[in-house]
Amino acid sequence: MKYSLFSFLCLCLTTAVFSQESIAVAPTKSLVSYADFLALTKEVEAHRAARKVDLDAFLAMSKEDNTIILDTRSKEMYDLQHIEGAIHLSFTDFTHDNLRNLIPDVNTRILIYCNNNFEGNQLAFASKVSRPIPVSSLKMRKKPIMLALNVPTYINLYGYGYDNIYELDELVHVTDDRVDFGGYIAKINRIHETTKTMEP
Repeated sequence: MKYSLFSFLCLCLTTAVFSQESIAVAPTKSLVSYADFLALTKEVEAHRAARKVDLDAFLAMSKEDNTIILDTRSKEMYDLQHIEGAIHLSFTDFTHDNLRNLIPDVNTRILIYCNNNFEGNQLAFASKVSRPIPVSSLKMRKKPIMLALNVPTYINLYGYGYDNIYELDELVHVTDDRVDFGGYIAKINRIHETTKTMEP
């Protein structure tokens, strides 16, 4: 029996497909290393402990050369309200290249803050605290866990080669007149104040 070239190629292809299906191929592991994260966290712990500052020190440093304020919340929350002058890069967008494009000099002093540094506006600065799980849960916790974006931000900046980091370590009310805010809320407040002064 004679086979056409087309039939022969189909036979070869079918054989190859079935051969591949019969071979168990181990999946490629993800590029995730919990061990690396734990090691980095341990290294960062003492470094971070010495670089937590109050608001007055934070604001004073922000006015000095080669210093930036970095806001790593979502773009939506940054646009809503942020410390005036802060630059933005969402934590989810942290990569070596993105950080180097934004902050080319690794010796730049970076000041960081997050939601848990401000109270009085749960819309722009919603607390990251994890509340106790209901009693019905098998994994019940009796007290809240204080979670905050500052911690992974600090660890990751350090891991990407930036070690001149200082973290705001004070809870500040959004009406504190030491802080100038930017964003939509600040614009609305300024319009409101201007309107009030214009009233007879």
